Amino acid sequence: LAKFVLTGFFIPRIICSRNPDKSLKSMSFLLYMLSILLFPVTRLLFLPAKGLSRLFGISINEKNLSHMLGGKGLIESKPHPTLSVEKPDIEENDLKIFRNALEFSNIRVHDCIVPRTEIVAVELHDSTKELIDTFVKSGKTKIIVFQEDLDHIIGYIHSSEMFRSSAREDWTKSIRQIPIVPESMTAQKMMQIFMQQKKSIAVVADEFGGTTGIISLEDLVEEIFGDIEDEHDTVTYTARKLNEHEYLLSARLEIEKVNELFGLSLPESDEYLTIGGLILYYHQAFPKLGEIVNIDRFSFSIIKASTSKIELVKLKVTD
Repeated sequence: LAKFVLTGFFIPRIICSRNPDKSLKSMSFLLYMLSILLFPVTRLLFLPAKGLSRLFGISINEKNLSHMLGGKGLIESKPHPTLSVEKPDIEENDLKIFRNALEFSNIRVHDCIVPRTEIVAVELHDSTKELIDTFVKSGKTKIIVFQEDLDHIIGYIHSSEMFRSSAREDWTKSIRQIPIVPESMTAQKMMQIFMQQKKSIAVVADEFGGTTGIISLEDLVEEIFGDIEDEHDTVTYTARKLNEHEYLLSARLEIEKVNELFGLSLPESDEYLTIGGLILYYHQAFPKLGEIVNIDRFSFSIIKASTSKIELVKLKVTD
């Protein structure tokens, strides 16, 4: 995927945007030949396209089609007066995607997982009603199935199975196999496994065989293109600026994103990814509700937490 993004989109775009005149001159003959070779095909497609367009009140004529798809229309169009003077800049978001694609080969599965504490799952012996209730409450299309505990995941079940009468009678027969991968595996290798096995979700295990979390194809894609929202995304994280020096933050927020969003300089490390990880790394224990953890000029007040998880903090930045 990273190679496709680089070679098929960004590199050609950068080359053409930086040297539009030279690129057009070097590619014009090839484009001209392609337009000649493909023009008979476009003419064959013109009649059905014209008929369909009339149904929607759109008028198409051969002259316009020839201008758009023929040799002269493609190659001999008038040059834009500012084409050779103003060089279009690559958008900031495109550069970010480009950078993420370059770094994709260095990312580990552990960096992209949904942690164990956030896995939505059912036990093998749960009833059909309990399974359906889990689908409805979570909004997920795939539910993990385990036996005894999350260290013994046996597969997952898709929500589409609930429309089959046989699955409603005994849903355990519809459990699908799920790959189990080490957390040290590269994201690039994980992507290959998804493609080869035609899967979109996997269990991530640590060196002792315990379940660290799960990873999906969407998680990997988001590492390159950023967050992708769909109708099944139900988890929301708080990231709010209260005043000039104070912020309300979910502990699951990635430090890199918080720094980027608010222009902060929270310490980053390979040892942790999130705000909660940062606090635990420096505090070396789970802080209690209301406790304050100071890290350099950053002061974290624990607003919401349990005995094993930090959920919400208030950050105060001192000058």
